[in-house]
Amino acid sequence: MTHVPSTRKPQQIHQISNLTIRKHLHGQWPPSIVTIKKFTGRYVRRRATHKQGIRASWYHNSTPHHILTTLRHPPENNPDVMTRLAHELGLSQTLQFHEVYSLTEPTLLEFLPRPAYALLLVFPVTETYEKFRRDEDSSRKDYSASGPEEPVLWFKQTIRNACGLIGLLHVITNGEARQQIQAGSDLEKLLREAIPLDPVKRADLLYQSQSLEAAHATAAADGDSTAPDANAAIDLHFVAFIKDNDNNLWELDGRRKGPLNRGKLAADQDVLSEQGQEVGVRAFLSREEEAGGGELRFSVIMLGPSMD
Repeated sequence: MTHVPSTRKPQQIHQISNLTIRKHLHGQWPPSIVTIKKFTGRYVRRRATHKQGIRASWYHNSTPHHILTTLRHPPENNPDVMTRLAHELGLSQTLQFHEVYSLTEPTLLEFLPRPAYALLLVFPVTETYEKFRRDEDSSRKDYSASGPEEPVLWFKQTIRNACGLIGLLHVITNGEARQQIQAGSDLEKLLREAIPLDPVKRADLLYQSQSLEAAHATAAADGDSTAPDANAAIDLHFVAFIKDNDNNLWELDGRRKGPLNRGKLAADQDVLSEQGQEVGVRAFLSREEEAGGGELRFSVIMLGPSMD
C-alpha cells in the first residue's frame, strides 16, 4: 500500500476486538484515516482527534486541464467541516454528514441515523486502484450525456487536486439530497446550470463558480489544523457512492470516464445495507485486500438525516 511519509512513529495503539488500529499523529496524516490490520473480515476505523496532529487534504494530485488557484487551502476531512460546506452551499439543515466507525459491526452501525443516502470514501491511491481504473475504463466510452433524464449528475474532474470537492458535489446533488437543496441557494443555481451541460462544460462551470470558491474557502478556515499547500504531493482520493431514485447504486469518481452503475438495491436498502456495501464500498476495498495490499487505510463518512 502507498505510505504517506512521516517523521514520527505511530502512536495511540488501540485494541477493538481483534483489530489493531494505529493513529498516526503527524501533520501529513489525515484526521479520519487510520491504519487498519484486517483479521476477521471486519473493517473498523476510528477518528483521531488530536487537534495539532492529524490533518487531511481533500485532494489528489491528478493532472489538470485547468488550475483553480483560489482552491489552495483544503479543509480538513471530517463530517463537521463537510456538513458546514454543504449547508453553506445550500443543502437543507435536515441532512448532515456522520462518521462511519465500522462497515460491519452492528453495534457501531446502530449509532448512525438511517437511511444512509450516500457514502464518501477517502483512500490512498494505490497501483491496484490505478490498474483497475485503467482496465475497466479501457472498454468504456467517455460519458457525454446531459439533461434532466440523466440518472445521476456526474462531474468530470479537470481542476487540479479537487477530488474532495467533486466527491462532495456528487453526494449532495444526487439521490435524496437533490430533493433537499434549498430554493434560491448557490447549490440550487449550480444544479440548474449544470444539468443541461455535457461533462466538459460542467467542469468549466465549476471552474468559473465564484460561489463555490467562496464556500470552499469558508469551510477551509473552519479546520482545527493548518491545511497543506495545494501543491503538496498528496496520495489521497475521494469516491462517492449514492443511491438514485430508481434504487440503483452508483460509484461516482471524477477521474473515471463517467458514472458507474454498480447494481440494484431494494427500496428499503440504503448504501450502508449489506447489499449496498456488497456492490459498493466493500467491493471497492476488497480489491485492495485481494491484491495483497495488506494494511488498509481508509475513511468513510455518510450523508444521512440530521441529529440536531
